[in-house]
Amino acid sequence: MLDQIEATILATLQTVFDQFGWAGVFGLMVFENATGITPSEIILGFAGWMLIERHALHPSLIFLGGAYAALGSAIGASITYWVARLGGRPVIEKFARFFRMDMAHVTRAEEQVHKFGTGIVLIGRVIPGVRTLISIPAGLVRIPFPKFFFATLIGAYVWCTLLIGIGYILGHEWMLISQYIKQYLPFILIGGLLAVSGYMVFHYRKQFSRLEME
Repeated sequence: MLDQIEATILATLQTVFDQFGWAGVFGLMVFENATGITPSEIILGFAGWMLIERHALHPSLIFLGGAYAALGSAIGASITYWVARLGGRPVIEKFARFFRMDMAHVTRAEEQVHKFGTGIVLIGRVIPGVRTLISIPAGLVRIPFPKFFFATLIGAYVWCTLLIGIGYILGHEWMLISQYIKQYLPFILIGGLLAVSGYMVFHYRKQFSRLEME
């Protein structure tokens, strides 16, 4: 049964990639981040093999593919953000029952976002199991949308580029991607921290320049 489901998913992804290429990756990432249903590890690992390695294309396309996927991720996450921001906890609780989401986790994440702000949104985008969840507390806390979108885009780019790159390197064995993610999770987190640091430097330098002009 599971093998049949897996075969169906892969056949669907292959059809989408054959017909739409990276635009298909973009659309799938919008859906994945808005619903949390389709795992990005499968989408992006398969894309790294099928759209780059299988056609013997230059590996620099990994970074272009990461941009397509990151933009789709940010747009999909924005949908979840606005649902949470406009609907509040009552709407999220209804969705939680539908998607079997633990509200206790949402509450804890909300506390972290309240405490650390945009930085926790950025780093949350590179942590498996937190990536799609982090948009909800960000919306509930009402983090300014431009800051949310920018932080999400940066974090998503790190995550998506990494998965596409691993899929490219593994080739036909791209389905081992989950094992590699567990093995290299510390490096992923370091990448996330570097992204956070870069964002904070950019943000505070911009604020400092604005104060000087005043």
